[in-house]
Amino acid sequence: MTGVVLTTVLGLDLLAWVALGLALVGVVGSLVPLVPGALLSVSGVLLYWWSTGYADPSLPVLIALVSLGLVVIAVDWFAGAISAKVSGAGTGTTVLAGVAGFALFFVAGPVGIFAGVAGVVFLAELRRTGDAGSSARTAAYTTVGMFASTVAQFLLTGLLFLGFLLAVVL
Repeated sequence: MTGVVLTTVLGLDLLAWVALGLALVGVVGSLVPLVPGALLSVSGVLLYWWSTGYADPSLPVLIALVSLGLVVIAVDWFAGAISAKVSGAGTGTTVLAGVAGFALFFVAGPVGIFAGVAGVVFLAELRRTGDAGSSARTAAYTTVGMFASTVAQFLLTGLLFLGFLLAVVL
């Protein structure tokens, strides 16, 4: 009797709660650098699908949720580099900025990523072009692009979680 109570709470079994928990951690993880938020959310969806014998959520819902997760993963991987390229930064600058942001994350947390990227883009572009105004603009556009990417990831993983929650509850 105790095992039944522990495995079903509010009509959901333990694996459903773990799956929902993974999806929710994915939303929070989308705001934390180096945490694969979308991958955690998609893992929760797939765990739930597996736990129901591949019956729930339905195949169209599953495809929509996993596709949304893949979009978020693409945004995570490519948005920073794309924003740097669109802003006019060179490829070398983009690579250096990524390395600096990664390294400074361990020193100053999330602020270190943004400060590292902005600083490296500014300095590298200043060295490359000699134009402080243009370098500052490129650094600002790159940093804003990274921030927008984080916001987009949070909103999209939140949407994925809500869609998943509705699929589980309904």
